[in-house]
Amino acid sequence: MCLQSSNTKRASALLLGGLLLCSWLSASNASPRSLVPDDFFRLAEVTEPRLSPDGRWVAYVVSHNDRDTDESVSELWMVAWNGAQPVQLTRSLKDVRAPQWSPDGRVLSFLATPVGADHTQVMAIDSRGGEAYELTQLGALISSYQWSPNSQQLLLVQQGAEKTEAPPVAPPIVITAKHFKADQVGYLTADVAHHLAVLDISTGHLTELATTTDANDDAPDWSPDGQRIAFIRTWRDDKDAEGKLAIEIMDAKSDAVPHALAQVYTPNQPRLAWAPDGRSLITLVGSKPELTAYMSDQLVSVSLADGSLRPLAASLDRGVVSFAIAPDGLSIDALIEDDMLIYPAKIRVRDGAPSTVRRGPDVVLAQSSSAGHTVWLMASDRSAPEIYAFERGKLRRLSHHNDAFLSEIQLGTVEDLRFNSPDGTEVHGLLVKPADYIEGQRYPTILWIHGGPAGEDEHSLLFDQYPLQLERQLLAARGYVVLAINYRGSSGRGHLFQESIAADWGHKEVEDLLAGIDAVIARGIADPERLGVGGWSYGGILTDYLITSDQRFKAAVSGAGSGNQLSMYGVDQYVLQYNAEIGAPWKNEALWRKLSYPFFHADRITTPTLFLGGLKDFNVPISGGEQMYQALRTLGVPTELVVYPDQYHIFSRPSYIKDRAERVRDWYDRFLGTQ
Repeated sequence: MCLQSSNTKRASALLLGGLLLCSWLSASNASPRSLVPDDFFRLAEVTEPRLSPDGRWVAYVVSHNDRDTDESVSELWMVAWNGAQPVQLTRSLKDVRAPQWSPDGRVLSFLATPVGADHTQVMAIDSRGGEAYELTQLGALISSYQWSPNSQQLLLVQQGAEKTEAPPVAPPIVITAKHFKADQVGYLTADVAHHLAVLDISTGHLTELATTTDANDDAPDWSPDGQRIAFIRTWRDDKDAEGKLAIEIMDAKSDAVPHALAQVYTPNQPRLAWAPDGRSLITLVGSKPELTAYMSDQLVSVSLADGSLRPLAASLDRGVVSFAIAPDGLSIDALIEDDMLIYPAKIRVRDGAPSTVRRGPDVVLAQSSSAGHTVWLMASDRSAPEIYAFERGKLRRLSHHNDAFLSEIQLGTVEDLRFNSPDGTEVHGLLVKPADYIEGQRYPTILWIHGGPAGEDEHSLLFDQYPLQLERQLLAARGYVVLAINYRGSSGRGHLFQESIAADWGHKEVEDLLAGIDAVIARGIADPERLGVGGWSYGGILTDYLITSDQRFKAAVSGAGSGNQLSMYGVDQYVLQYNAEIGAPWKNEALWRKLSYPFFHADRITTPTLFLGGLKDFNVPISGGEQMYQALRTLGVPTELVVYPDQYHIFSRPSYIKDRAERVRDWYDRFLGTQ
């Protein structure tokens, strides 16, 4: 596919644009309809915008759920800076992601699984024209990659060794590490460890860099002169007991020995970036291990001279979602998570002073800048993520992948909600009303709880491949008022708000959530006789806490949750957090039993409850739902358990995502009776 389009390509692009416009106009003339679970097959998810070095083109990924193959399909697209010539660059490749432009702008690369292959390679499209081709043909799995500054090499993060033919009988899994399992990865043995290698583009020669069998090497970044590599090393044995990682530096040579520059607490999203002058690194750091579940990442500068850390934007008291260093090295472009929004900010490197570029009402999910141009991936309550140019303080839409579909849909209205918890703490949330909401009429109301707890409900229709925001609209389309509350422990309200629930689960969060229900009842919105509750992950855990604490809910959905936290010790992936935050069960049995009160006091539950989960979930294993299901079944409380084969914590099979939404809807309909 040619980047500098010929007349034929330009005509095709214009025809595509015309067809999209006609489709949008035709759909916009039809009567709008309600959102339904089947619409998971209609929405397109736009991600990973990347501006070309000259700022003329934006590459990005578009994913959708394919009904025939029952898979999520992703393809590489491109649009010109002026909004013209949207072009689909790939077809029939699997798992397309991570687009990058070579620094000289001659190649657009990406990760994908070629036709007939069984794992990911780095592929590329030449800017002078032609089809996609493989830059790598390796047997080891490639997790990520980065171009060298001179565009001659690729720095690869490989998982394990070259793949060989699987033995007829799988060997035993031998475990020696304390942290030994992770969702989607499985058991953390040596064959899934991440190691670094450098590929010479012209010769195809692969240079393995210094590795160790008991560590993972990730998030590498080339120095500006291309001579050194900074990377993050995490240990699989008991060296990681404090939840720290090492920032290491090495020469980009096979015989180079890395040296540790600094140790920091593990952030949610490990990332390193060299300052343009090569004298420091910018990175994200987390909090101390007992607060690891409640932290927001903070920016720091790491001196190459002595490894000392200097906080940036220390006064911000909000988490940094992502960042990029400006070409002059004087500022950092960051995305800040703040009270149901994510907004772009500039942080001055000299003194760490932050300044807001633009705040709301949209959520900015990603950004890319080059040659004086900036693009944002943005979403709102009424629009799925699309790409916008930000120019002279104004927004200009560049992509339109969901316009035709959304023009058919009548979405519910979304309002901000403010109320006080019993101890006086102000709590914020979102209220989603049915599209045909009538003021003064009471509605069946569902409290739909986000996971985390270090996350937040935001003004976004679709976010991060986790369609809970869309599920709010699905329930509103069914005639429910939906309440989404950022309870204490949520991000976006500062570290004290987040950390207040440490080692005290199911207490302040429950008070906040019940206070939210009380607030919408007092406003005459919620029908107190038709209340439902539900959520996924920590939202499922909090559902178990709520139905044990309060009997007024007439229906509940606990997805990927647990009520017996004691039984999760050594079974899920959070043993380091548990040891630091709560202590070992034999040292603190009373606290563990207190945190497990939904299971040990299941006889207080009267709410009919649906339990759901993925069979391969190592994040919150399905056993958590199984135990609560068995307890309610024994007690004679109406309950069902639905287990989805081959699914992890976040579902990937489209038919299961649809099925889950239908079962959630039908469960509430059965006991709350809107239909």
